[in-house]
Amino acid sequence: MRIAGFLKNSFVDYPGNIASVVFVPGCNMDCWYCHNRHLWQTEDQVKMSEIDTFLDKRVGFIDGVVITGGEPTLHSDLPEFIQHVKSKGYKVKLDTNGLRPDVIEQVSGDIDYIAMDIKAPPGGISSVVSFDIDENLIWQSAQLIMNSGVDYEFRTTMMPLLKVADIESIAKRISGAKRYALQQYRISKPKGDIKHVSMQLKPLGSAEIKKAAKAAERYLDNVIVRGI
Repeated sequence: MRIAGFLKNSFVDYPGNIASVVFVPGCNMDCWYCHNRHLWQTEDQVKMSEIDTFLDKRVGFIDGVVITGGEPTLHSDLPEFIQHVKSKGYKVKLDTNGLRPDVIEQVSGDIDYIAMDIKAPPGGISSVVSFDIDENLIWQSAQLIMNSGVDYEFRTTMMPLLKVADIESIAKRISGAKRYALQQYRISKPKGDIKHVSMQLKPLGSAEIKKAAKAAERYLDNVIVRGI
């Protein structure tokens, strides 16, 4: 599998585990605030042999491997890569945007944790990802994940254009989900038609994010706030 970047040790990317993080190139979204753009657009690759050598030496010290991007489900050899990592004795966490429910279903029996990003409330996701998408795919993935038996979380980056009502709308749509995380937005290089706006946007204050979390709790038992 093509690999754009590799983080040897992370204490924050896989809840409750020490993990290595594999970043893959390519994405089927183009979110204006993406802070991984330099990775998913890169042509540079990390050799698989380098990752294998590291993982073979770290068995017993690292719990798992996170596969993120970019969008991992775009890679046809994702299932083989997951099985390769699992064969070394590691847990596998998959990060996804949910646009490929067919792939999520294909690999769900082999992964240990899945985190799916929900960019905006129902009806508003296309405005964030920069072009029209079939939102039904995202909600199909959400339902599939909730029924999969795999440990999971949904998460939303609290970019400044989101409102408390938007988060409540998302929470209502995934009512009953096991875990929902709100993540603080980080300023990135402006992108697209809202360049003149994004240059002026600052992260939402902690009080506003906590208010959004409180609204989400009307539909969800486990709402987490990160990065504030």
